[in-house]
Amino acid sequence: MDYQAWVAAEPGAPFQKQSMNRPSLGLEEVEVEVEHCGVCHSDLSMWQNEWGIAAYPAVLGHEVVGRVTALGAHAKALAVGQRVGIGWNSGSCMHCRPCMSGDQHLCNEAQPTIAGHFGGFAKSVRAHWAWTIPLPEGLNIADAGPLLCGGITVFNPIAKFATPMSRVGVIGIGGLGHMAVKFASAYGCDVTAFTSRESKFDEARGFGAQHVVATRDSQAVHKLEKSFDLLIVTVNVPLDWDALIASLAPNGRMHVVGAVLDPIPVSVFPLIMRQASVGASPTGSPVGMADMLQFAARHDIAPQAEHFPMSKINEAFEHVAAGNARYRVVLDADF
Repeated sequence: MDYQAWVAAEPGAPFQKQSMNRPSLGLEEVEVEVEHCGVCHSDLSMWQNEWGIAAYPAVLGHEVVGRVTALGAHAKALAVGQRVGIGWNSGSCMHCRPCMSGDQHLCNEAQPTIAGHFGGFAKSVRAHWAWTIPLPEGLNIADAGPLLCGGITVFNPIAKFATPMSRVGVIGIGGLGHMAVKFASAYGCDVTAFTSRESKFDEARGFGAQHVVATRDSQAVHKLEKSFDLLIVTVNVPLDWDALIASLAPNGRMHVVGAVLDPIPVSVFPLIMRQASVGASPTGSPVGMADMLQFAARHDIAPQAEHFPMSKINEAFEHVAAGNARYRVVLDADF
């Protein structure tokens, strides 16, 4: 079956629109006509094959919003015409212990939407029905795409490790961090935003942060010792890890969702004395994604997004690669 997609022929190559071929729709698959698709930093990493797992020709895009156009014979719980979203994963085995326990995103056989699979920078995309998430009424549809990867990535630790009484710190006010601030604030937490750019101070407060700290101000950071119940690290650069761990309250947790490539040195003694922990997580399960979308609709939460027509995909990638996105980029399908 032929369809049109924006394709990178090799690492870092310009995207070109071309016809692609794929087999008949699988029994449990869903086909979705793409309306909007976010440009995540992970798309940039895959485009440049920074992680060594990309395959070419590559059709990227894993923050998809669109409408169901076809259902496999065994697909469940969806209807043609329904508006849905697809995120980082497009499938999992559905029979291993994590899948049976509701942690499908931890399945060893989870199928990433853009690794060994064609993604959403295309006229249509496919996914297993369980990973095709219905979008709730009241959601800001045009800007919802980034919620399906970046949004669930930061919502997951808030839902698991915070309460409305928690003091939450968010390191980095970018594509992930600004959504983390919005979610934590709506959840009722006392939120501190850490940013290296003073130009973002007022924006961070606008997203819901009660306090803003300059990450380069070591004195200000050290004054926060034993403050945070949850500290979410959304950046992928080396930080003053000792100072951040020192900022954890008793039973506090530093949770990393940014793809920090260098090893993180951890001093165990401060963790022992606070009964604190360091952890990390990927995105989230289908149920977790559905809960996140319901929460976003209920609290009118949407990423701050800039829109490009999908035909301007190369300009959009240049914009993201230059670090100029404020704070997410969404491509609007214009085939």
